[in-house]
Amino acid sequence: MPRNQNAERDNPCLKEQELSFKCLNKNNFDHEKCEVYFANYNNCKEFWNKVRSERRAKGIVPYLPPVEEREAIKANYMKGKPSQS
Repeated sequence: MPRNQNAERDNPCLKEQELSFKCLNKNNFDHEKCEVYFANYNNCKEFWNKVRSERRAKGIVPYLPPVEEREAIKANYMKGKPSQS
């Protein structure tokens, strides 16, 4: 469990962030070995910043969706995304 009780609520990319830190610790802070984790974290932040911005523009509060709604939002996004082959 994260030290900050609100960490998951405030950071939708907490899992990706923790995996990045874990990779750095495991690989003696060699950033090259963790590039995939960094890219995944950056993609996550980009996605949720876009969601936050769209909700703000539409006047939906809270701007960052509650934890229990996030999986559905991600699933809905993935349905509309073209498949990569």
